[in-house]
Amino acid sequence: MSRTNFDTLLEAGCHFGHLKRKWNPAMAPYIFMERNGIHIIDLNKTVAKIDEAAEALKQIAKSGKKVLFVATKKQAKQVVADKAASVNMPYVIERWPGGMLTNFPTIRKAVKKMATIDKLTNDGTYANLSKREILQISRQRAKLEKNLGSIADLTRLPSALFVIDVMKENIAVREANRLGIPVFGIVDTNSDPTNVDFVIPANDDATKSVEVILDACCAAMQEGLEERKAEKVDMEAAGEGNANKGKRRASKARLDKSDEEAINASKAAAFIKEDEEA
Repeated sequence: MSRTNFDTLLEAGCHFGHLKRKWNPAMAPYIFMERNGIHIIDLNKTVAKIDEAAEALKQIAKSGKKVLFVATKKQAKQVVADKAASVNMPYVIERWPGGMLTNFPTIRKAVKKMATIDKLTNDGTYANLSKREILQISRQRAKLEKNLGSIADLTRLPSALFVIDVMKENIAVREANRLGIPVFGIVDTNSDPTNVDFVIPANDDATKSVEVILDACCAAMQEGLEERKAEKVDMEAAGEGNANKGKRRASKARLDKSDEEAINASKAAAFIKEDEEA
């Protein structure tokens, strides 16, 4: 069964593309028609592509890997932040830090710096500094929190990138392509889909459109996370069962050994008795 439907996408305005003169010819397979100089996206293809992307995202979440959400445009910022946080995934909504993927160790240093500032503030190390120095440090901390706070838990490179507007976030897409990280993207009629592994043709300028697509994808990821949790519980239960089985086998082996010793002892006693009688 599809995770979304034609009517829901139509109501959200996912079918509106850009002006005909701004189109990218590579998006031709996903365009249904042109009306009043505006391209209309084929929502039947959008439904199929959302299902395909959602299934892949579910498998990534099920395997315990991270998906990095990227949306720096005003209309999508808050929606992406809320949806990504709901499935405990990292996101970038302020500004894409150049080299975040290709130069990941340096970005990690900046995140560690933020953690160090917090640690030194809590243990009273900064209490002896002047007001001006404390103000400078707090400003630096606020700047780091704004740009990198949402990726503080990202200890290694993400397994996938989910991009809203691949044209605006072209640096992020290029970095992911260079490292072989799969890219999921909401692609409008003015964008190039060739560098995107999982294309979702839809309107990337409307908040409602982005929200409907993210709802479907995040629901699939939530399912993957729940399945992972259930599998973990089953494995733990199976492990305990095997441990108990092993204990039973060991105790049985001990009992068998003690029985054998008792039989041997009785046989030895019988031989001694026979010798004495003889």
